[in-house]
Amino acid sequence: MKKVFLTVVGFSMLCRFSANAQLKHDSTIKKANFSLYTPVGYDTSDYRPRRLRVDEIDIFSSYYKQDGQHSAVTGGNGTEKVTDISNGVNLNLVWLDQALRKNTLSLGLGLDHHTSASSGYIALKGGANEGGSRIYPSIDWTIEDSKKGSTFGLGAYYSHEYNYQSLGFDVNWAQKTADKSGELGIKLQGYFDQVTQILPSEFVPPPTYIPPGSTTYTTPSGQTIITSTTGKTISAPLTYKPRTTLTAAFSYSQIINSKLQIMLLGDLVYQNGDLGLPFHRVYFKGGKDTIETLPSTRIKVPIGIRANYFLGDNIVLRSYYRYFIDNWGVSAHTINFEAVYKINPFFSVSPFYRFYTQTASKYFAPYEQHLATDQFYTSNYEYSKFNSQFFGAGIRLAPPKGVFGIQNLHELELRYGHYITTEQLSSNVISLSLGFK
Repeated sequence: MKKVFLTVVGFSMLCRFSANAQLKHDSTIKKANFSLYTPVGYDTSDYRPRRLRVDEIDIFSSYYKQDGQHSAVTGGNGTEKVTDISNGVNLNLVWLDQALRKNTLSLGLGLDHHTSASSGYIALKGGANEGGSRIYPSIDWTIEDSKKGSTFGLGAYYSHEYNYQSLGFDVNWAQKTADKSGELGIKLQGYFDQVTQILPSEFVPPPTYIPPGSTTYTTPSGQTIITSTTGKTISAPLTYKPRTTLTAAFSYSQIINSKLQIMLLGDLVYQNGDLGLPFHRVYFKGGKDTIETLPSTRIKVPIGIRANYFLGDNIVLRSYYRYFIDNWGVSAHTINFEAVYKINPFFSVSPFYRFYTQTASKYFAPYEQHLATDQFYTSNYEYSKFNSQFFGAGIRLAPPKGVFGIQNLHELELRYGHYITTEQLSSNVISLSLGFK
């Protein structure tokens, strides 16, 4: 469930940012400028704001809907229907400090609301369509020294939903080459999560004391609620387990010539803690069910390359390849293509296509295929063998007098994407972004 919702946010950010993430299958999102590519050696030395001012406000919204029949909540066999509405705003403030360095402070706030048919089955006799919300503020501070060709930044992030809260930090540094045709970047990130241990209803232990005459009710989220004869509500306590994710990301971009630019990418990701979700059921051969159990550590290594080619004045071709491997037995390949065609200087269209394929984790097996002797087990199809395709198109308006004649509305971008997998999961997402100056 969690990774689906993060993907929705990532796609909505594509109105302003291109996201390097797999729908449902990769919650690590890398954001990069989605407007027509700005050369690495672009010189901002003429930028001279005299005081703190609002540089840009971005507002984005998206609607996401998916369907499938392999819900992890019911052991890999059940509805995966999800809908999600995502809204957010980013405020960019800029100023020049005494050393004539450009400072940018970005403040973000996002809010999602989702409904999910499968989460209603956390209770064994469930079926109700459950819903929830997620809020995620962020703050980023970047200092750019155009004379030295260096950039330094700090960021902090928070996310909260009904069973999950996350606090994240990052520090990043980039340095241009002497001729400003290349740039080396390093980013270190840490996310520190607390996951509420919501159990399937059949595994929820009762409270240690139930007053005589009390009524008992198990919520769809698996929590036992007891109301005593005096009207006092008692509930079985929920426990919390930590999860830590540490990432070191490296990049190098280079202008090859006036038409071709490339970027090399590599990450090292280390996770530790409770990496499974207890409300994900697993059914052994014979029909007995249990709770998803996964190792407490995971190491992931994605490496990739981007290439942008300027085919004349009106067409930019973008391509991307990524190879992924981890110590759970998963390896994957991603190929992405996008063409940006400028119909005129103020209107462009951008069809895109992405193909993804991965092998299955050694800990995955479908419904009623695990053995009771297995040490680790999951029936979450995120870890299964599958292929996926994601395709769609976007349009972008940026007229000099403002979109629809509104002077401060300098940009509008609308995108639609359709996602399908060989495991019969499908989804549609549409997103809108508005940029104000």
